[in-house]
Amino acid sequence: MAENNFKSSNEDSLLRHIDISVLESEKRTNGTLNLRDYYMVYLLEVRVTDPKFFNELTNLSMVWRRYTEFEQLYNYLKVTYPYIVTPPLPEKRVLYGWQKASNDSFDPDFIDRRRAGLETFLLRISSHYILSWDKQFLQFLQDESWREAYKTNGYLQVVENKLKGLSVSVRLKNPDSRFLTLKHYSSTLHINLNNVLRARSRVAEKQYNIHKLHANYGRVFSEWSANEKEMGDGLQRMGHYLDSLASSIDAVLEDEELLADQLKEYLFFSESLQNVCKNQEMLQLQLEDAETTVASKTHEKSKAQQGKLGMMSKLFGAVDTEEVRELKINLLDQQIHDGSEVVGSSKNELSDFCTNALDDVERFQSQKVVDLTETLAAYAVLQLKTAKKNLQTWFQIRDCLQHIP
Repeated sequence: MAENNFKSSNEDSLLRHIDISVLESEKRTNGTLNLRDYYMVYLLEVRVTDPKFFNELTNLSMVWRRYTEFEQLYNYLKVTYPYIVTPPLPEKRVLYGWQKASNDSFDPDFIDRRRAGLETFLLRISSHYILSWDKQFLQFLQDESWREAYKTNGYLQVVENKLKGLSVSVRLKNPDSRFLTLKHYSSTLHINLNNVLRARSRVAEKQYNIHKLHANYGRVFSEWSANEKEMGDGLQRMGHYLDSLASSIDAVLEDEELLADQLKEYLFFSESLQNVCKNQEMLQLQLEDAETTVASKTHEKSKAQQGKLGMMSKLFGAVDTEEVRELKINLLDQQIHDGSEVVGSSKNELSDFCTNALDDVERFQSQKVVDLTETLAAYAVLQLKTAKKNLQTWFQIRDCLQHIP
């Protein structure tokens, strides 16, 4: 993905002043011989590109980060900015693999692709005009002890509690049609990208097998050439070209994996869209609950003013005095007043959320069109290059045959 795509925001963002890179990865151990105690760390480097900009990043250095630390940062941003389509992390384990794609999370190719994905994750955040200035994110980029500080400053517990709330299923009386549409769109986006990636995996599998089968041609023609005087050289060269054709698919599919990772990013982005919808539903439910409470108290007050007896009074013949009734009405008035304030604040909170969320969704949609168009075009170009290279190989094979005496 071209870096300038990350700098398209009209608002100022951190990425306009710095460069961020995830330079390398390193396998470490907790000090035991158990394979499960191995983990990967990734080296982050931040460089200031704007000489006038030193106020936000004052302790620039290279820091090592575990994948779990990236997860903590992601969860923190998701909870702290519920109206933002949070940039997703790269896959933790191989998705939509095929024969040659290793399922080992410590495989060098997979680790390098994850390194690139983590760099994209940081670039996405750094290009956002709100997320990029978050204090926790700025510390993540430069403070080696960020992980321990994050555990002790209370954010971790707050994030975990709010994430549990997001898992609750919500039923609304008056759902917002705009977010229902967005929720449906995020589901269809996920389904479509899921189907594209599955189809690509099947195609890659068949391409790999077909190309590798050409090695059989190469071996047969090479063996045949030993028994032919006039045709020997031509058959030998044919075998060489067919071996080359068989081996060429490895590099092609490695390049395809990088493009597939870009599609996976938007597969995970669809989950971020779902989270925005869930957050809207939680606020909507909060408002509806507050309105229900006020309506209930108002009805209860009306009954009290009319002097209607409660069930216990009817059963046991007890009747409230005028003084008791007045106390009840005053208490209900206070509860209605407090509830109305909650309704008002909930309405304002929901209104602000919807405005900010829909603005950020619009930003996301514009970026999505640019990114996916570029990715799909790059895939088409790769296939064209592959087809041209294969065609050239067959032209060479044809020439070998035509020059046989």
